[in-house]
Amino acid sequence: MNYPDIDPVAIAIGPLQIHWYGLMYVVGFVAAWLLGRYRAHRLGLTHDDIGDLLFYAAIGVVAGGRLGYVLFYGMEQFLANPLWAFRLWDGGMSFHGGLIGVLLAALLFARKKNLAFFQLTDFIAPLVPIGLGAGRIGNFINHELPGRVSDLPWAMPFPHLGPEPRHPSALYEFALEGVVLFAVLWWISSRPRRRGLVSGLFLLLYGVFRFAVEFVRLPDAHIGFIAFGWVTMGMLLTLPMIAAGAALIAWSRRQARDERVAVSTSAQEAS
Repeated sequence: MNYPDIDPVAIAIGPLQIHWYGLMYVVGFVAAWLLGRYRAHRLGLTHDDIGDLLFYAAIGVVAGGRLGYVLFYGMEQFLANPLWAFRLWDGGMSFHGGLIGVLLAALLFARKKNLAFFQLTDFIAPLVPIGLGAGRIGNFINHELPGRVSDLPWAMPFPHLGPEPRHPSALYEFALEGVVLFAVLWWISSRPRRRGLVSGLFLLLYGVFRFAVEFVRLPDAHIGFIAFGWVTMGMLLTLPMIAAGAALIAWSRRQARDERVAVSTSAQEAS
């Protein structure tokens, strides 16, 4: 297959350029806002509260994502030029750093609204995958996350990486982290569940999906494999997520169903 010839710049007005990758962030935040408003009654939140939550989360995603990328993938560039950390368009973002940023934002918001932490993260988790999937489409348009050489029918040569066909690993991640993860979490969370279950499933499934795709995705060129000739930084950062997800699911089995969610759902159905 041929790699789609899509200009990474979606809109150009004079010197002003709006990139598809940036627009994918907008898609993710808007989707989370709409889905959050749809289920806001479950936590007794207003539509304005969802806007505030999104503001907290946006700061966490951007600050945590960039800081995570600097720490996990770009320490050499940072030490050579500390101001490089503020060049968000140069180097990218880290999902794992963004996740930590969102968790800290959720902790602050939960305290502000007198909500249990896992009660709020169970609410947030199903809102995230659409943004993850949109981000992977942005990666694909930007010719990022190239895969390893493959002879599969849908393999394609990546620009600037020679004529060999490669796995479109960004599209694999779009399908798994975006489509499949959203479908599972939205369905599971459609009924009252034990507190922590949805959050645990998010961590476990994302971790398994990401770990699996790392086998066909090229490691970052400036890092390469970090152990045994096949372990990547993405794998290493994902293992704690898998362990935490499994532990959280086990912990949730000892929790009662969230009564506020159950009452809100029943009231909505009765109306």
